[in-house]
Amino acid sequence: MTLQIDTLAYTNRLRWLAPEQKLLFAIALLIITAFAHPPVQILIAIWMSIWTVIYAGIPLKIYLKLVYIASLFWLTSLPALVINGVHNNYLNIIQEDVIIGFNLSSYYIYLSHHGIEQGWTILTRAIASLSCLYFLMLTIPFAELLQTLRRFGFPVLLTDILLLMYRFIFVLLNTASQLLTAQKSRGGYSTFKISIKSLSLLIGQLLRRTLENYRQVSLSLASRGFNGEFKVWHSQRYHLSPRYAIEAIMGCVILIGLAWS
Repeated sequence: MTLQIDTLAYTNRLRWLAPEQKLLFAIALLIITAFAHPPVQILIAIWMSIWTVIYAGIPLKIYLKLVYIASLFWLTSLPALVINGVHNNYLNIIQEDVIIGFNLSSYYIYLSHHGIEQGWTILTRAIASLSCLYFLMLTIPFAELLQTLRRFGFPVLLTDILLLMYRFIFVLLNTASQLLTAQKSRGGYSTFKISIKSLSLLIGQLLRRTLENYRQVSLSLASRGFNGEFKVWHSQRYHLSPRYAIEAIMGCVILIGLAWS
């Protein structure tokens, strides 16, 4: 999935659009999302999805898969929000908040009306924020995004660390895939006991190879006279789009008006 995201970032229909324009647009919508109420956040999520799927040409199946993966994290936290419990002595305090419940020993376990509202608010805010994040991920290559952040005054040390982390994600995934394929070809996951042993070997080998790769990268940087700053070259020429700028500004103004109405 990570490799696919990186490929789409280099081949989408908005590749020619200046990354500064896309970054400022996404940041503006993120700020609106933080202060807006759920209906406006839903509108932001839909609007950003249109930009990502229709304008940028990202396949709908991949986009929905990304949203689905993120929604799983929300589902894991949902029970803690909507299910509450109190001692039977305090039932009179929670009567208006109870939707349905049952007694368990000296405690009352119930489904919370306030918890459902809170869970819904978290979901809309998370989906709206993720739609802005996915727009950046799928339309701007990561190295160019870091270069844009540098032009905006981000510390060079921070962007270099992010670039190294991003590179090692690919190295880690590629190494893990190779080791897993080699183990499966030798029947390394035929039984539960063998699977546990193979998994422990995989983790150990993955750590060893990652450290070895890190050492090789350090030596190669030192041999090339690394001076503390990565220089990423790209020949892509970008353009500012007045049409997209007007649409973005008008949309943000309408959303701000709806959020404060």
